[in-house]
Amino acid sequence: MRFMSEFISANSPEQQPRGGTSRRGFLKLMGGAGAGLTLAINTPFSLANASESAASLDADDDFAPNAFVRIAPDNTVSVVIKHIEAGQGTFTGLSTIVADELDAAWSQVVPVPAPADASRYNNLAFGPMQGTGGSTAIANSWEQLRIAGATAKAMLVAAAAQAWNVPASEILVSQGVLSHPSGREATFGEMADRAAQLPVPEPKSITLKTPDQFVHIGKSVTRKDVGKNDGTAIFTQDFKLDGMLTALVLHPPRFGAKLVSFDDSETRASNGVVDVVEIPSGIAVLAKDYGSAHVGRGKLKAEWDESGAINQSSDEMMAEYRELSLKEGLPARNDGDAAAAISDAASVVEATYEFPYLSHAPMEPMNCVALVKPDGCEVWNGEQFQTVDQNNIAAVLGITPEQVKINMLYAGGSFGRRANPHSDYLVETVHIAKAKPGVPVKLVWSREDDTHAGYYRPAYVHRLRAGLDAEGNITGWQQHIVGQSIAQGTLFEGGMVKEGIDHTSVEGASNLPYAIPNLKVALTTTQKQVPVLWWRSVGSTHTAYAAEAFMDKLATQAGKDPVELRMQLLKDHPRWQGVLKLAAEKAGWGSEVPAGRGRGVAVHKSFGTYVAQVAEVSLTGSGQLKVEKVVCAVDCGVPINPDIIRAQMEGGIGFGLSAALMSAITLDKGKVVESNFHNYQVLRINQMPEIEVHIVPSTEPPTGVGEPGVPPIAPAVANALAALTGKRYHQLPIKLDA
Repeated sequence: MRFMSEFISANSPEQQPRGGTSRRGFLKLMGGAGAGLTLAINTPFSLANASESAASLDADDDFAPNAFVRIAPDNTVSVVIKHIEAGQGTFTGLSTIVADELDAAWSQVVPVPAPADASRYNNLAFGPMQGTGGSTAIANSWEQLRIAGATAKAMLVAAAAQAWNVPASEILVSQGVLSHPSGREATFGEMADRAAQLPVPEPKSITLKTPDQFVHIGKSVTRKDVGKNDGTAIFTQDFKLDGMLTALVLHPPRFGAKLVSFDDSETRASNGVVDVVEIPSGIAVLAKDYGSAHVGRGKLKAEWDESGAINQSSDEMMAEYRELSLKEGLPARNDGDAAAAISDAASVVEATYEFPYLSHAPMEPMNCVALVKPDGCEVWNGEQFQTVDQNNIAAVLGITPEQVKINMLYAGGSFGRRANPHSDYLVETVHIAKAKPGVPVKLVWSREDDTHAGYYRPAYVHRLRAGLDAEGNITGWQQHIVGQSIAQGTLFEGGMVKEGIDHTSVEGASNLPYAIPNLKVALTTTQKQVPVLWWRSVGSTHTAYAAEAFMDKLATQAGKDPVELRMQLLKDHPRWQGVLKLAAEKAGWGSEVPAGRGRGVAVHKSFGTYVAQVAEVSLTGSGQLKVEKVVCAVDCGVPINPDIIRAQMEGGIGFGLSAALMSAITLDKGKVVESNFHNYQVLRINQMPEIEVHIVPSTEPPTGVGEPGVPPIAPAVANALAALTGKRYHQLPIKLDA
């Protein structure tokens, strides 16, 4: 998901004081005798206090407690996780941070999903909002959870010292056991009640570990999102309640169409169908099971008003975007005088790059269970945007957000799809459940539903021009981006769109790190009825390709080695250089490429994480492109769990290869052509290349890894293919005959 880039960049670790908050008023103790030890953390962004001054935030009364750690008498250490587990490893990573500072045994740690409550569980990178995205889960929780674990440990030590009448400095803690040289020992659980009676230590007395003291951090501990291999994990699709009905929705055939009338007589007569309900987005069929709902929906007869619907085809849209790219756009960055520098250049290089709409296509399509009751509403789903969803659901029912209880289940992927500002599929579920109060309703979007009627990564066109002097130095760079805004028309518009520039449209371009003296990036935002949404790595999905493919083209024109040219232009950015150098060395850059292969490179930073990739490609005997090998170097600060980092880089590479080689959503007179994985193709496991992942050692605060592996892979492959064939590729997915 990673998205909300304006909020994320403004609140990134390097922009904040340590932990993103003052220490005063940060810690509170909750609980009492017999309840075990519960540690609560106050955050500076509670809904009630978000706009108050730092001075007022220091007052304890201004903060709502945010409990993250609970130690029960049975010696279980529960870590309350405020972020969705969608396969990216948050349950494991966040639990690791607490376990390390607490010196708990990994086996005693149990992650527990947090309830929806922004006053306690807000994302520190997002402000007064609970949610997951932008690869912020680890980054925004790093110091917060370290302090939680370290404070709990200090209180347990104090309790043991009191019980044994010994100095606290003599207490040792290891693997969930407190001990003293005299031979006394106690588990955390045995000391929990006593610790709960003690005052919270002053924040200044809390000492966090130095990296050399880490026990779990930096190690590949076993994952905590259990049950996925044996089928016992509970996803929304598995969730059942007594008397639950299953619903499917018939959506308009084109975006922007409106329902005029419908005939549901055959549907109501269909076996298993219980009811048919009209909702704002279409017609819902409720049945005793999915199969009955699917058959019943197929019998609906609907008339649609398509006078305001999109009727454009993809080719027509791309032609329109190319025309717009020739005109002036709004400036997103304007250093020096790029036009003059290019006009005076010894040679000029130009390229236009095109990117289609893309579906998120998570393995678990959209689904949700809702129960509307007299006192509110309860929801169960793979929940990613708690605060937004609470507010949107409350608006449907005319209740307060506090009356909406959301239970976070595992999610079978998301890639941004579940982080929807409009809460589309949740709102649909609640509209349906509103018509059946007291009856639990499960809405299921089929794969075809989400492919036809879902949200997409916007389509874009980039037009680039650059000038080279007689020595092959880049003297000027112009880039014009054309496409839809993700934030426009949403509650995030005010924070993410500045002077007409949606930051998600230009990120990765407007902050291009290369030392080019004259650089201009412009944006033209188009208005289309096609719904768009952040997609794994957001703007960097297209800006990285345009920038890195064009940089290779410039290197060829200048007669320079692509790695050497990048290293020269990144002289002021050592972490960029670090991953580029590591990836190049591990890939054997500069050595002879195996016969019949091409080698290409790309480097990009997104969501605070630096990634460089070197790809090797070949062409099969039938002329098909094959990605043989990818060497990836990543600098994500302190590596919490190397296995998860490698898995996320590998997954990001596979995800990015789908977009590079085969995935596209196309329109035919406004209708989406693709419907399922047979024609919206994604990379299969047998198509995955050999992958090496190398992690840069670091003591910098950790950043995310869920999204940054995606952006460099497509340009690395395209550059490798260009090295093999001598041709440049200006469209994704790559078409060898284009």
